[in-house]
Amino acid sequence: MTSPTAPGLAAGRLDAESIAAGFADLHAPLDPHEVLVAADRCYFCYDAPCVTACPTSIDIPLFIRQIATGTSAAAGQTIFDANILGGMCARVCPTEDLCEGACVREAAEGKPVEIGRLQRHATDTVMARQEHPFVRAALTGKRVAVVGAGPAGLSCAHRLAMLGHDVVMYDARIKPGGLNEYGIAAYKSTNGFAQREVDWLLGIGGIDLQTGKALGADLSLDALAEEFDAVFLGTGLGGVNALGIPGDDLSGVADAVSFIADLRQSTDLTTVPVGRNVVVIGGGMTAVDAAVQSKLLGAENVTIAYRRGREAMGASRYEQDLAASHGVKLMFHVQPHAVREGAIDLEYTSDDGTGLRGTGEVVSLPADQVFRAIGQTLTTDGGLTVEGRKIKVSGAGRTTRDGVWAGGDCALGGDDLTVTAVAEGRDAAMDIHATLMERN
Repeated sequence: MTSPTAPGLAAGRLDAESIAAGFADLHAPLDPHEVLVAADRCYFCYDAPCVTACPTSIDIPLFIRQIATGTSAAAGQTIFDANILGGMCARVCPTEDLCEGACVREAAEGKPVEIGRLQRHATDTVMARQEHPFVRAALTGKRVAVVGAGPAGLSCAHRLAMLGHDVVMYDARIKPGGLNEYGIAAYKSTNGFAQREVDWLLGIGGIDLQTGKALGADLSLDALAEEFDAVFLGTGLGGVNALGIPGDDLSGVADAVSFIADLRQSTDLTTVPVGRNVVVIGGGMTAVDAAVQSKLLGAENVTIAYRRGREAMGASRYEQDLAASHGVKLMFHVQPHAVREGAIDLEYTSDDGTGLRGTGEVVSLPADQVFRAIGQTLTTDGGLTVEGRKIKVSGAGRTTRDGVWAGGDCALGGDDLTVTAVAEGRDAAMDIHATLMERN
């Protein structure tokens, strides 16, 4: 084992047992008694605010009532009717800002119904069964290309297949799943759940998955539009914004997204190197995931440096508190100024109402490793109209090109959450279906 205080980047700062404990399931599943107690707290509200807060509009009071009456499989079906990736969303959704944040018990008591964990119980119950819970409609003879096997693409492909269309789904990576597979902290999705969920979803039939094929390199939108009756793009955001400061190209500077992906694909976390002093630039979920996992690998000092105040962070307050509970320091109103060997200079910021700017006051932190987590960029748009650095869409994901839809992180609008991508993929599929059927 490497000493936790060893300078530079080093693997094995903690023993295998400690690392395994740190990367265990963040929220263990409820046991049968806990399920009933949690379900019993729901008021089953009429016009429930939790449903309104859910991007996929799951009928939450209904599925919790189904759990309470001993029909958890029916509850899972209710969830999957609205959100086919309900299992992953139960694990990674910021429920504290969505359904649970809107729960009337949260407003009254400061303790919401545990909707996320109840959703996990219900979806796990259905997925543990051998048969897929959906049956395809009569075949339509229509073929649709789905580019990107992330949350939006998977949701779109499943709904199209269920409606009777044949789908060919392409993905640039070797494994499907998108950010569910490569971009979420390992302690949020354990035991290969992302791949098990994809395999389960493909059980609907009618979806031909082809990996290792990227738009712009192996696929052209023109060719796809010619071959298929419709095309859906769910390619996500493949690029990562640079810091744009001196030292950005030093060996200790890396993308937080790549770091998280490496962790998710590693079969032995004791072999993953991490710095003694780690600084993460950014304020979103990715920044928190990179920072917390650096700590869990044995980094001695980990700091999240964000240019604005706490209230402006993209990461929820729960995620901020999670980072702090693991010993991560949060610094606010600082922006990267320069990276040097073994250190990073941060400049304090202020906003007088005319925009954020540096104050000229600089503080230096020791840094063997610096992670960029300041947002991702669109790497390919297929020649479509781009607005706000994303593919311009209207309605249920219609692009400016007839017969082409887009959804998820690559499309304009939304909030770059898994659950939002699922909703956009589902809604685009319904619009594609309506359009194709009108042409008959």
